[in-house]
Amino acid sequence: MGCHNLVLLFCSAWCIFAVCTAQLQSSQTQVLLQVKKHLEHPKQLESWKDRWADFCSKSSSQQVNVTCQDNFVTELSIVGDNSAKIRKFNGFPTPNQTLSESFSIDSFVATLARLNGLRVLRLVSLGIWGPLPDKIHRLSGLEHLDLSSNFLYGSIPPKISAMVNLQILRLDDNFLNSSMPDWFNSLTNLSILSLRGNELNGPFPSSILSIATITDIDMSRNRMSGRLPDLSNLNNLKQLDLGENGLNSVLPKMPKGLERAFLSKNSFSGEIPKHFGKLQMLQQLDISFNTLTGTTPAELFSLPNISCLNLGSNMLSGSLLDHLHCGSELRFVDVSHNRLIGGLPSCLSSESENRVVKVEGNCLSGNLQHQHAISYCTVVPMKRNQNHYQPSIGILVSIIVGILVITVILALGFLVICRRYCPRGISEQHLLHKTVQDSSTAGFSELLSNATSKLGEQDLPVCRTYSFEELKEATNNFDKSTFLGENFYGQLYRGKLGNGIQVAIRVLPLSRKYSIRNFKLRLDLLAKLRDPHLVALLGHCIDGVAGGNNDTSVFLVYEYVPNGTFQSYLSGNNSGKVFNWSERLAVLISVAKAVHFLHTGMIPGFFNNRLKTNNILLNEHWMAKLSDYGLSIISEEPDKCGVKGESQSPISWQMKRLEDDVYSFGFILLEALVGPSVSAKRESILLNAMASFNSEDGWKQFVDPIVQATCSRESLLRVISITNKCISPESMSRPSMEDVLWNLQYASQVQGTVDGDQRQ
Repeated sequence: MGCHNLVLLFCSAWCIFAVCTAQLQSSQTQVLLQVKKHLEHPKQLESWKDRWADFCSKSSSQQVNVTCQDNFVTELSIVGDNSAKIRKFNGFPTPNQTLSESFSIDSFVATLARLNGLRVLRLVSLGIWGPLPDKIHRLSGLEHLDLSSNFLYGSIPPKISAMVNLQILRLDDNFLNSSMPDWFNSLTNLSILSLRGNELNGPFPSSILSIATITDIDMSRNRMSGRLPDLSNLNNLKQLDLGENGLNSVLPKMPKGLERAFLSKNSFSGEIPKHFGKLQMLQQLDISFNTLTGTTPAELFSLPNISCLNLGSNMLSGSLLDHLHCGSELRFVDVSHNRLIGGLPSCLSSESENRVVKVEGNCLSGNLQHQHAISYCTVVPMKRNQNHYQPSIGILVSIIVGILVITVILALGFLVICRRYCPRGISEQHLLHKTVQDSSTAGFSELLSNATSKLGEQDLPVCRTYSFEELKEATNNFDKSTFLGENFYGQLYRGKLGNGIQVAIRVLPLSRKYSIRNFKLRLDLLAKLRDPHLVALLGHCIDGVAGGNNDTSVFLVYEYVPNGTFQSYLSGNNSGKVFNWSERLAVLISVAKAVHFLHTGMIPGFFNNRLKTNNILLNEHWMAKLSDYGLSIISEEPDKCGVKGESQSPISWQMKRLEDDVYSFGFILLEALVGPSVSAKRESILLNAMASFNSEDGWKQFVDPIVQATCSRESLLRVISITNKCISPESMSRPSMEDVLWNLQYASQVQGTVDGDQRQ
């Protein structure tokens, strides 16, 4: 009996221990550990040692706080010390400032999205870099989002507008550099909006005027311009900070409950509105460093709650009332560097206690230092002489008409010269057929410049022009021993440049539908594409131009990628390595990133890239790189896929039906799942295979045995699902490449968690 009681006591103790320690679901714990890994193990997270750590019971601090409820993380707050200390950020990692080059903000946000109970997310000064991805909206339950003092750039994702529970949104002190978004009216619960210290441009977003709950707006230190609208209907607004922008209207009406308004260092003009003197709740007003004119409303000084009043560095004129009354809370007044005259009221004199007053740079009388002569502040009004004004208009009209006549004559003369001496100019108006519509080399050069600024700089050498002699020497006069293969774009050779760098040289016929000038511009655009997952174009050569014959060839010089194609490993033709499921996912994610970059990394994007596993190359570190991308803008686009010397692509018959990158990528996914032998079967067999994927365990008869032996069920089913969507016959049903990438990263993280558990 005693033994029985002892067993019961032991079981009870174990249950109590389990209840006390298992405060989080294991999946939530794994996500937190992955967050630590993504953030590259910051010192603030040293206590997060393993999955047995009690994350929720750890005492919170100013730097780290995890709050849990019902076995889910509801608040994650991490404050680091990697705040932005540089003025300019080119979009690439900076040592000792940002996280490393291996950091992926897409993957990081995908990991955070698995904390589906999260309501508060604060990740401040952690060196997070990259464009904030649209998938941030997957954290749909967030009420508080703070990503301040990081290295985010690009635009604020429009899909944040779908996060309707948001009450606080802070993206301060980053490098966001697009137009100020205007979809804030969707965030009907928003109370605090802070975008301070970015490079956002455009007008003040009028959609904010529809948010009845807004209490604080901080958009200071940006590049906004234009008119500031009437804000009087924002009844709950307490603080407004729009300082250091380029707003250039008159000061608008403000809500009656406003407590703090900071509007300095803009270009506001006109007089200070009289109703500012009726803002009874106003505590601080800073409208310095503008071009405000007129007299100073005496009511501002006597507001019951005003403590700080800064009107300095404007063009205010006139005198202050002798019997000006100052409010009891007023502690700081700055009216310096205006054009005020007369005496200084007693409540602003130096004898006033507990009050700082700045008045230098005016024309005030009395024993005051650093004042101008009265002539500096005297404005002589302009007299309008009606008899003189009307002739001035006539003269002005005559001048304008004369300029127009001369302009028309010059334009006609220029047109005649162009028709006579530049007969080819009109035939090449549209330098980019279909892909880029532009009418001048200058306009296209601007496009290239924009592309360069958007892509930034890479470590790869700048693309240059090679001579035909250099390429002949590199390939031993294109000897057969250097021949690598051929596809519908052209032949491929391996070469070695004079500096020892190994290269791959693609030989294409010059497309007859483009002029040489047009073709070179297209090559320049192609050369701007730089991404770690693209085989880099190092240069080009156009041979036979001088003769103008039909045998002109184009040579594209690429970096050499040594470990062969992904297809050769999937088919078993290359015995060097067997790719397990995790490794296949890594390849697919790399290619998805490459395609996503081609679609969004430049304007216009590169589509119709003829994706297939033969074009996926593997470097010495087994990282995947996409080759033969973007060639549709310089090739003839043959009607048939596949040529002599190249094995029939598993998707070639699909390409005849619909040339679509997402659709093509779906067959790359399929080939990674089932292998090229099954993927190359007839359409009817293939569709039956995909139909069986939707049945319980029906996929087992088609999925590669290596995949089945090394995958987790959840990870595999996620990829099967996105594959089905990609190869949907209805184009509208297919996902975007961003969605494809998110699903692959999610599948990879699930697989990584399982692999980690098996190793422990």
